[in-house]
Amino acid sequence: MSQEPRTHSLLLFLFLSHGVASHRIQDSQQDLHPLLKKMAEEIIDGSYLNALLDLIQFQSAHVWTADLSHRVLAYLNSRNVPFTILSLQAAMENHLKQRLYEPQKLLEDLRQTDAQQFHTAMKSLLEDKKDRMELDDIVIDLAEVRKQALQSPGVNRSLFLITLERCFQVLNPLECVEILGRVLRGSSGRFLQPDIVERLPRDLREDAFKNLSAVFKDLYDQTSAHSQKALYSWMTGILQTSSNFTDDSVSWVSAENLWILGRYMVHLSLEEIMKICPREIGLFISYDNATKQLDTVYDITPELAQAFLEKISSSSFDMRNTSTIHRLGLLVCFYDDLELLDAAMARVLLHQMIKCSHLRGFQAGVQKLKADLLEIATENQTLNETLGSLSDAVVGLTHSQLESLSPEAVHSAISTLNQVSGWARSQVIILSAKYLAQEKVLSFYNVSQMGMLLAGVGTQAFHAMDRRDLSQLLRSTVSLHVSDLSPAQRQGVLSKMIEAGDTASGIAEIQGAFFKEVSLFDLGREPQFNSAVLKEKELRRSQALFLYELLSKTTGRPEELLSSGQLVKGVTCSHVDAMSADSFLAHFQYFENNFSLLSPCQINCLAWKYWEVSRASMPPFLLAALPARYLASVPASQCVPFLISLGKSQLDSLVLDSHKKNSVLRKVQQCLNHSVADEYTVDILGNLLCHLPAAVIHRGVSPRAWATALHGLRDCPDLSPEQKAVVKIRLLEEHGLPQNWTAETTKDLGSFLALFSAVELSSVVTKFPDILQQIASKMAGTLPPKEFLWAVFESVQNRSEESPSSDASPSCHGVAAPSSDDIIKLAEANACWAPESLLCLEEDVFSRNVELLGAVRGFSPAQLRTLKEKAVQVWDLPSYWKEYHIVSLGHIALALNESELEQLDLSSIDAVASLSQQTGWTPGQAKSILQGFLEDSGSSIQDLKSFHLVGLGEILCAMNITEISLIKISEFRVVVARIGTLLCSTQVLTEFKRKAEVVFGEPTEWSSSVLQELGTIAAGLTKEELRMLNNDLMPYFQPSAIKCLPDEIFKELSAEQIASLGPENAAAVTPAQRRQLSMMQLHSLQRALDGAKTRSWLDAPSSASPTRTPSSLSPPGASVSRGLGLGCPLLVLMPKLVW
Repeated sequence: MSQEPRTHSLLLFLFLSHGVASHRIQDSQQDLHPLLKKMAEEIIDGSYLNALLDLIQFQSAHVWTADLSHRVLAYLNSRNVPFTILSLQAAMENHLKQRLYEPQKLLEDLRQTDAQQFHTAMKSLLEDKKDRMELDDIVIDLAEVRKQALQSPGVNRSLFLITLERCFQVLNPLECVEILGRVLRGSSGRFLQPDIVERLPRDLREDAFKNLSAVFKDLYDQTSAHSQKALYSWMTGILQTSSNFTDDSVSWVSAENLWILGRYMVHLSLEEIMKICPREIGLFISYDNATKQLDTVYDITPELAQAFLEKISSSSFDMRNTSTIHRLGLLVCFYDDLELLDAAMARVLLHQMIKCSHLRGFQAGVQKLKADLLEIATENQTLNETLGSLSDAVVGLTHSQLESLSPEAVHSAISTLNQVSGWARSQVIILSAKYLAQEKVLSFYNVSQMGMLLAGVGTQAFHAMDRRDLSQLLRSTVSLHVSDLSPAQRQGVLSKMIEAGDTASGIAEIQGAFFKEVSLFDLGREPQFNSAVLKEKELRRSQALFLYELLSKTTGRPEELLSSGQLVKGVTCSHVDAMSADSFLAHFQYFENNFSLLSPCQINCLAWKYWEVSRASMPPFLLAALPARYLASVPASQCVPFLISLGKSQLDSLVLDSHKKNSVLRKVQQCLNHSVADEYTVDILGNLLCHLPAAVIHRGVSPRAWATALHGLRDCPDLSPEQKAVVKIRLLEEHGLPQNWTAETTKDLGSFLALFSAVELSSVVTKFPDILQQIASKMAGTLPPKEFLWAVFESVQNRSEESPSSDASPSCHGVAAPSSDDIIKLAEANACWAPESLLCLEEDVFSRNVELLGAVRGFSPAQLRTLKEKAVQVWDLPSYWKEYHIVSLGHIALALNESELEQLDLSSIDAVASLSQQTGWTPGQAKSILQGFLEDSGSSIQDLKSFHLVGLGEILCAMNITEISLIKISEFRVVVARIGTLLCSTQVLTEFKRKAEVVFGEPTEWSSSVLQELGTIAAGLTKEELRMLNNDLMPYFQPSAIKCLPDEIFKELSAEQIASLGPENAAAVTPAQRRQLSMMQLHSLQRALDGAKTRSWLDAPSSASPTRTPSSLSPPGASVSRGLGLGCPLLVLMPKLVW
């Protein structure tokens, strides 16, 4: 055991263990140092925070000796305050705990401190050299105090406010700025509301002002638009005052002021920019760090950029000079002086425009400028000659332009092409084929040069590589691009790496997320695993279950396994139950550090274990994983820690049942007294804000709390329709009708604009079209309401240059067809085009944008058919289409009928894989794809390799029973997990289950890892096989498998089996399955949903008292917190005594 002093308590810092309250020391009052006497008086008054600050101040100038603790105790006794160590500890603990949970009172306490105490508190927040205080054999960890204080909800808000109020009168302004910066960075800028900005000091010294401005620039993206405007006003107010300009015709914007403003220069008005002295703008551009500043003006508008470019042009800088171009930062994205521009300068501009992808919006204009520069750069030269000098503008090349390139040109330009981001998959297929055209067999050398083009290498080509070359490839920097490979490509690599007879070395060399592709069968062939080998590897849950069970048999120290990170996924309830109380508490930190990796079932098991061994110190959020009635054990006095703890977790992963979630939320509302009183309450709620009932959001969130609450609500991923409706009402109450909104209001509403109809947004469409389009672009990956998309569509159409289609067909006469600019700006709103407009697309526009159109999820069948017809017009009949054509179609491919699918050349598994990634194929279409691949590749079912099976994906569901039986077991067994993700018919899943029995044995022999690996294949079990499964296996069904079980099969589960499903699988039960259950089965299902113990005798009525107290000699690292959440110590302002 460590020779350092033991930790008895977070608060037992004043006295040594042999000190007693009754100990007398003669003349103690005279002997006690005045500062310690003051500290003792504050203890008597109950001002424990002040006492702590006095102690820290005393220790900074004096050596603490053992007799000092006797003197302090004696002094307290002489004042007739007979403290014992335990009673003093309890009093201080209670007081400071309340201050933690009532940060407003902490703010008042800090306001009441004297100047010296406040100075000590502020200095303690700074990371000076003295991070640890040693009082004889007691250690106070000030660094830990700082860390916890800055991370605690509400506490850091109070620290920010008190720093703003008092620090500049007590400390050096530079130190105060450093403290403000630290607190603000921990808050993601949410404290910087406009009313707070108004309280910022306006008489700062120059160095402090520059440092604080730098903090605000760092937090720019986390700050609301209203706060940005307020901060800009604060900064410019100080800058204007210090400039001493009285003539309105002379600008206060000097070169240095532009540098100080940094990103905030985008808030300058056009008038102010035009007044800037040319000499000052020239001086600014000449600064070495000017480019760094201009590289960060991501939200600059074209109008402002043009104004700055004009000013720079009017200074001494030549806009055609290479050095000037290099200094323009993001202004280069709006360069418009193209007249008489030569090819060399066009290439310089293109190289600088790589950074333009960071702009917030205006990408259509960027793409147009790149296209114009590309045309200039290739004047009097062929594309083959200039390819390597065109930077990322090559992404704009069409299929036909890429096809026209020679293999030699691609080879020569590979050092440029392999670094360009933004390639479409169809483009990398063409370029990779060109680059590898002269290679019969791929080698490490030529593949290692491909970089971003690696995804264009065919699956079959990867599999044909020499295994040693592949091994070298996975160890090289090119492995960073392995994540861009399709599942079929990864399986092609993996199947070659893990060849028969050399499994061990192959598996060891597979790193990161790629390791998740390794099959359970191959893991079982390698007995030499250790936890060290698994570092930095990602695991599927089935892999983790297998490996944890395997390694736990040879490893006696759980921390070796749990410290491997991903292995925590494999901890079962039986592993948790087998831990002793002390071992569980000592190792709980490993679970908390990897909480996001745990399943709801694992969390439920951990909650029960904690309840049984140390419920008094149980992290409160774990109560939500227990049956709802256990929430009654949270007394009113513990509401705040309960809310903080629950608010730091993800409620949706803790509670999957809607009825139980309502019970949890009723407890939350009870703790809140059905209202959110202020911004501190919002801080405490954390993620719980997203789950507040609509009624609370509507009438329970006070006006004082609303701005902070809105900031949090905007980040909620899944608000209910009812919540969205009341948010809309509150927004209208707060900001009025949309026609009255300012630009800042529109920006701050962000994704909430989707709550409004196209009619309501008509004024926003007119006044702020760019803001509307920028907000829509940030919603990529979601499917916004059609009404919102119509507003976006209208905003683009209003500013689009009306040009009838150049399509010569009579049906397109007078029809306004989409331009490339329109398609780029609209994104998902392209779904608003009428089919006739899509049919009239110009051929070049279609060719350049087919990938963008294929990614739109909101197209109707009629629109998809129209785009398919356009593809036929442009590319000819499907029989002439190449692999890259098929890949580029995306969702459009779904419009191909069976006859057209049969015409496609599907000899490449990569083309088939691109089709299988689309969902919504009819059985007939899927069968056509399957038959097309077999015929075009000259393969039979028996010839299918593992990577073929992965590439076929959902198309496998079109196989009949006979065809499935022909799949080789040797290929099937290594892709079981992939096939287990498919939602096939029961007949198909049953046949796959039969093949699984050949690999893993009879269902009665299956382990938890096998059942997890099988996924939906397990839904092919017969009712007899299902009834024979051990209850302990039930949590290891995947939820998708539960949903796929036929209703008449599912009802055959016993009540005990259903009770053992666990919360996640119980939540997956469908309404149709429920209707088939008996009352007893339904009762068991509800117990599983509620998180009840499988063995009912353990599920005893709740009690707040602990069943056992953890051993006082718990190993270091044991978490006995009853505080903020996962192991977070209870008292953030308390010194933490360490071993």
